[in-house]
Order: sequence, then structure tokens, then C-alpha cells
Amino acid sequence: MKMRSMAALTAILVVAPLAAVAPGPQAVAQSRSGDSARSAESTLVGGIDLDTVTIPELQARMDRGSLSSVRLTLAYLRRIKAVDPKINAVLHVSPTALGQAVASDVRHRLGRTRGPLDGIPVLLKDNVDTRDMPTTAGSLALAGKPPASDAELVAKLRAGGAVILGKANLSEWANFRAAKPTSGWSAVGGQTHNPYVLDRNPCGSSAGSAAALAASLAQVAIGTETDGSIVCPAGMNAVVGLKPSLGLVSQSGVVPISAEQDTAGPMARNVTDTALTLSVLSGRDPDPGLAEAASRPGALRGKRIGLWRLPALGAEVDALMTRTAERLRASGAEVVEVDLPYQERLAELEFPALLSEFHRDIDAYLATRKGPRDLAALIEFNRAHPQEQTCFAGQELFEQALAAPPTTDPEYLAMRAELADLSRRSIDEVMTEHGLDAIASPANPPAWTTDCGRGDNDVIPSSTPAAVAGYPSLSVPAGFVGELPVGLLLMAGNHQDADLLALGAAVEHRLDGRRAPRYLPTLPTG
Repeated sequence: MKMRSMAALTAILVVAPLAAVAPGPQAVAQSRSGDSARSAESTLVGGIDLDTVTIPELQARMDRGSLSSVRLTLAYLRRIKAVDPKINAVLHVSPTALGQAVASDVRHRLGRTRGPLDGIPVLLKDNVDTRDMPTTAGSLALAGKPPASDAELVAKLRAGGAVILGKANLSEWANFRAAKPTSGWSAVGGQTHNPYVLDRNPCGSSAGSAAALAASLAQVAIGTETDGSIVCPAGMNAVVGLKPSLGLVSQSGVVPISAEQDTAGPMARNVTDTALTLSVLSGRDPDPGLAEAASRPGALRGKRIGLWRLPALGAEVDALMTRTAERLRASGAEVVEVDLPYQERLAELEFPALLSEFHRDIDAYLATRKGPRDLAALIEFNRAHPQEQTCFAGQELFEQALAAPPTTDPEYLAMRAELADLSRRSIDEVMTEHGLDAIASPANPPAWTTDCGRGDNDVIPSSTPAAVAGYPSLSVPAGFVGELPVGLLLMAGNHQDADLLALGAAVEHRLDGRRAPRYLPTLPTG
């Protein structure tokens, strides 16, 4: 295409959507009474509901020409401006987002789209390197010059045509700084709030990614997990989050805790979008019929699911698990009660191993960035900057990691070997004994009240077996305890991500456990 015609097409693609959503005289008059503010908060755009629409539906409209990526991106940017002040989930908006959308619209017009995410707005957790935006892990220590290059997963998103919309807030250093942290708080971004009840916690560390999705501020988001940091926020914000099998998504360019457990993963409001995003992150072909297959009658018939109840999460959560099991059985699934062995030993070993791994891996990462060059310098930075202590002052985990034995130490090596063995056996043995397709458990308790002085109330053991084993786990909305969402966590064997997503889509369709948030300031009394 000649430069002149390309420029003309680009101009049409930019101006037409802007004109379509530009306020006319009547809208200006309505704005005096506040109607335009409500319009900006609406999830409706071009006849679609952002809260419920899926990526395949968006792509079909873009292929027909009834929707453009520019218009979709503008809609999300407007919602961020109107809604995010309530929840404080978005740290940065990309200055090139609309330009990326224009380029996608050109590809759609020319029939040269790059895959399922072409033109789809994506938010990144702010511990994923981007060359054109800050990457801070929530810390002022990294708040200067952006990294020199994109993380490998960001390069894959860009190559797939995704619109990198911006960066989401997180628990500072992915919740690996203080002994009693407050999830969703960072010195850079402040506190992210749960969209369902604003004085409640969003869980961490992918707090901003999950809260932004619940509020329909992006179509999909990227989170990261070492143990629970995707699946807990997903459950607590009534969205879907996948912790992939270890190694399926590149960790290059992601601020680390432990190479033995860290993984980035996709988050969305439905399993279909989660699966399509994983296909781009991993370079594997998506299952185009996932949503259709999941909605067919009998999709769960014959599936065997082990229910690991975890009654310590409370009687109301346990009652929700009972109702969940009944609904799955009514759809033809076989649900059997199970208990996972070795959990006490895993709890004893995991944290000491992570301390050694964090010291090794954070030193290697900091050496690539401007600012503190190693963990010792990072500790001194926090001591010298009072802004790093406005919610909680502690950095006990940093100090313990600095003193931890190196990863060449025989005692450490024995711990990690035992962790790998017991965590895999805890899943494999139970699945084999009962002939299971997956193990299910609650992903989270009802959200606790955010309190900097107290810290989190987050003893949530369900994520640990899959996290330590490097196996996939998937949180789908199960329902609510009052106004507060609870997720159902599904676990499967190593590299059974595709099977887990297919099962998760069927479970999601049967449970229908999500509803849009109402941004309640606090829980109603009584």
C-alpha cells in the first residue's frame, strides 16, 4: 500500500471512532446534570457489553467492520478515567495505546490480522518489563528509567497485535517484602480496593490486574504467581485466573521471586479469553471451540473431580463448596471428597527455600536496572525513603533472604528436592487413586477488610500444591458469600493446561458464579 493511502486509511480509522463517541450538544447539556459521568461509567459500547463480551465476539465484530480496535480501546480508556479512581487499579496508561489500536485496525481492513489478541486491550502487572513505560514492582527504587527492553511475554503480545493498554498496580515486590504486608498496596501506586466492597482487600499480589478486570477496565490482564498471586486475586474479584505449568510462559524480563515457582499467567472475565491469551503467551494454538464445547449439555458428564474442602476458610465458604458440588453433580460430574497429603511438610519447607531463591534471582534482576544493584542496596534504599513505609514499615523477608544460605548449599538443595517430590506426589497420588480429571478447592476466603496496621488475613493453603509442583491451577468464579466473591480453584497434572481450561470452561458455564461489581463502600450492616 502506498504511503499516502496508508495515511488516509489511518486518519479514517482514528477520526471516525472519535466522531462516533464525541459528545454532541445534547450530551453536553446532560453533562450538567451528571448524565455524561454515568455514560462514561457504562460498560456498553457499540451495542456490546464489555462486562460480558468475549474476545471471539469482539473479533467477529472487528472482522465485519462494526467495531474497531480504536473504539474499543477508547472505551476502556474512558472507563479507566471514570471508574479507576474508585479502585486505584491502574498505575500507568500507555501513551501509544491508540496508535497500537490504529495499526490493528489497518491489519483488520487488509485481512492481515496476527491472531486472537489483535486489537484487544491488555493490562500488564507492573512487574513485567516494558521498554516504553515504567516497571516498578510497586517500589520507588525502580521508579526511574524504564527497562531497556520488553519482557519476552510482552514481545509476544505485541507480535500478536495486542494493544498494551497500561500497567496495573500490585502488592509491592509481589508481596515478598514484609512479614505482615497489606495486599494491593505499593509505594508507587497506593492501595488497590476490591470493586465489590471498597473497604475490602483485592488479595495479592496481582491485585490491580484482578480488580481492573472485575471493573471492566481491560479485556484481559497479565498477572504473576509464585504461590497464590494469580488465583487468589482472581477468586476474590470474581474473575478467571490461570497459573500455567511452570515454563509454559517465559519469565524473562519479569521481576522475580523464585525461578523454581514463578510464572506469569493470563487473567480475564471468562475462561475463553484466558485460554486465548495463554495461546499467545505460550506460542501454542488455541482451542477455537472451547466456549461452544463447554456450553453443550453433558459437557461435565463423566468428569471426576476431587473436592478438597479446606474448612479452615470458614463455614460460609464450606457451604458454598457444598452447593458447588451439588451443581456439578447435577450436570453429570462425579464429585468425590479428597484430602491432599504432605501439606504440613510443604508449609515447613517452602518459605526457607524461597528466601534463598529470592536472594539469587533478585540480585540478577537488579543488575539489569537503574537503581539499587542488589538486595543489600535495596534494603538500604527502603530504610532511607519514608514513602516506602507509609502503609507498613517492615522488610523482614528482604533481611531474611539476605542472610539465607545460597542455592548451592546442600541443605537448600535437599529442601527444594523434597518440595518438588512431595508437592507433585500430593496431586499425582490423589488423582491416580480416585481417577480424577482435576482437584477442586476454594480459591479464597471472603475478602478481609484492608488494614495497614494489621496486614493481611490470608492463610489460604489451596494454591500451594500446584504452585510448588509447577502444575497448572485455574480459578473460576464459584459464587458469593453475601457481597464477596469466592473462586473455585481447579488443579491438574503437569502440562495439562489445555485439559484444565476445557474443564474450567464447562464448570464456569454450569456455575455462572460471576456478577458485575456494585462498588459498595462497605458491607451493609446486618
